[in-house]
Amino acid sequence: MDITVIIPTYNRYKFLKRALESVFTQTYKVKEVIVIDDGSNDNTSQIQQDFSNIKYFYQANKGVSSARNLGIKKSSYEWIAFLDSDDEWHEDKLNIQVNFHKNNKDILISYTDELWIRNNEIVKIPKKFVKHGGEIFKECLSHCIIAPSATLIHKSLLDEVGLFDESLEVCEDYDLWLRIAVKNEIGLVDEKLITKYAGHDDQLSFQHWGMDRFRVMALEKLLLNYDKNTEIIDMLKKKYSVLLKGAKKYDKIADIKIYEKRLRELDE
Repeated sequence: MDITVIIPTYNRYKFLKRALESVFTQTYKVKEVIVIDDGSNDNTSQIQQDFSNIKYFYQANKGVSSARNLGIKKSSYEWIAFLDSDDEWHEDKLNIQVNFHKNNKDILISYTDELWIRNNEIVKIPKKFVKHGGEIFKECLSHCIIAPSATLIHKSLLDEVGLFDESLEVCEDYDLWLRIAVKNEIGLVDEKLITKYAGHDDQLSFQHWGMDRFRVMALEKLLLNYDKNTEIIDMLKKKYSVLLKGAKKYDKIADIKIYEKRLRELDE
């Protein structure tokens, strides 16, 4: 299997070096490594000198979805592995995933379990993030259980469902996995083969309040384009109710009217 690795990055030079080192120490060697610099103003461009065998592309800051999509468009090979620049792969990650796909040729996307570290200590992962394999659309509805850095995906799936939605500031991965899971099996390699580091200030999840606002956008779009409407509607009701409760708590009159209206429309 020929693999392109795509790493989007923004002002994470030191983290990026660690991520790339984890790629080049893999026991399974990749064909291509693409770094998309999404408008960094630190030393990120120096990465070309540190790793001369990467393909480096710079773009004005447009967000992680745009960066990943550019990487996909620049990629030369049929299998794509995403790696966020603040994450790290364990050395057998790709080898184990490749063997999974060789034994499951009808499955065109897989992901692995993960290790979380905060302040140099292992973090216990909440139960809601437990991993599932197979037809997991329902398990993906509430929140994102799949880390981009854990995935290996065949390009044909992206041709089928589309790329990352660049209109979503966050939860773009949640949106894409749902579009895939609605019609496809997702393979699980049930081993902790990536490390996610938490606690640094530039994590996107720390920069946006009310993440469910973006999940709702993904669900509303899904409702218009795919079947399984009952499951989608039930989850939208839950998330509208959560957002409505928050709007009432902070006396956001406009938001209260919006979510009350959307709940009524779902009941009609």
